[in-house]
Amino acid sequence: MASRILHRTPRRTPPRAVGGHGSWLVEEGGRQVLDASGGAAVACLGHGHPRVIEAIKAQLDQVCYVHTSLFTNDPAEALAETLVGHEPGGLSRAYFVSGGSEAVEAALKLARQYFVEIGQPARSRVIARRQSYHGNTLGALSAGGNVARRALYAPLLSPAFSHVSPAFAWRDRRADEDEAAYVARLAAELEAEFQRLGPDTVAAFIAEPVVGATTGCVTAPAGYFPAMRAVCDRHGALLILDEIMCGMGRTGTMHAWEQEGVVPDLQCVAKGLGGGFQPIGALLVSRRVVEGLESGTGAFQHGHTYQAHPVACAAALAVQQVIAEEDLLANVRAMGALLEQRLTERFGNHRHVGHIRGRGLFQAIELVQDRATKQPFPPEHALHARVKEEAFRRGLACYPTGGTADGVAGDHVLLAPPYIIRADEVDLIVDRLGDAVDAAIRP
Repeated sequence: MASRILHRTPRRTPPRAVGGHGSWLVEEGGRQVLDASGGAAVACLGHGHPRVIEAIKAQLDQVCYVHTSLFTNDPAEALAETLVGHEPGGLSRAYFVSGGSEAVEAALKLARQYFVEIGQPARSRVIARRQSYHGNTLGALSAGGNVARRALYAPLLSPAFSHVSPAFAWRDRRADEDEAAYVARLAAELEAEFQRLGPDTVAAFIAEPVVGATTGCVTAPAGYFPAMRAVCDRHGALLILDEIMCGMGRTGTMHAWEQEGVVPDLQCVAKGLGGGFQPIGALLVSRRVVEGLESGTGAFQHGHTYQAHPVACAAALAVQQVIAEEDLLANVRAMGALLEQRLTERFGNHRHVGHIRGRGLFQAIELVQDRATKQPFPPEHALHARVKEEAFRRGLACYPTGGTADGVAGDHVLLAPPYIIRADEVDLIVDRLGDAVDAAIRP
């Protein structure tokens, strides 16, 4: 029977998943597929975790849905207490939505409203970075710098957003620059963009602490985020950190910013928050912004039908409890180090792997035609798509993407296995990926 779903590729219906356990998915017919990317860095506890399933079932017996204009609910309150009850970095409130794009939209709107509330209505501009990704809704897409995803919708995107260079040292740092000089150049570029726009018109700078899908697990050079924070502070703008992919433990600490020496005014989280058991995302808000809202109208002029959904919050709460009680961040660090080691052993001398990078269980390899020049393969080769196909044929689900170098050319493969991954499964990931890369490149 033909599918009535509008699939991502309407001409092709993907294979049907019928089960999942631990780090594995089960395809119709019984084939086992090792989920080396958690879908899109989502399934942080893998599949079928009994404690999360029980939490969902228990919440269904209590209340399934309430509208937040009338009620709060126990799971949402408990989840907020878990996330910001100890006010990490001054983040004091949580706003629950249904995914990452919604979290970014909420951050952009709250940043704008905050400045209106405190008497600075001219602040309507947001500075972001090229080669970034912040979501697929129009506001989030406007903020993002993913060339391929923006292109079709360019006439609909907001002119309120502008973009500066990414912190992509492997490709963009000049030969005559040390790390400090490179950071200084990027900070000067951000300062120049504030001046071009008018410093009192900028509401926020938004960035991913570790860049996700667009460039594949790119970490910033030392001192980069403190330098960006300093520019924002000098001009009174907010710092928004998008940790939708890299946050909630993925890089080995609960928040990726903990390893950067800064704290955000607004933080977006999603994927690892609920582990895919239910759709959920969140905006974490600093005391500074909350106080600005409370001293003004006292109401956030934004909302969604399914925000703070009881079942979604119950699932996410259980996910976070499992991560804490089973000390899974220790496993993220240990298995992340092992994954990096195995990738280096397998690809460190590979003629077509230019860079191995990442942090924790968030690792990537960048594929190049020439290692010496870092020249990518021609875009028409669609090498990332071929790697994905060859990996899947070998029972490995990974997350390859194109446009890595400049938005058009370049290929990388992103790996984001579950926090419960075992050493033997790490070995299997690298073995199967190695065979897939070789098969995809082979003439």
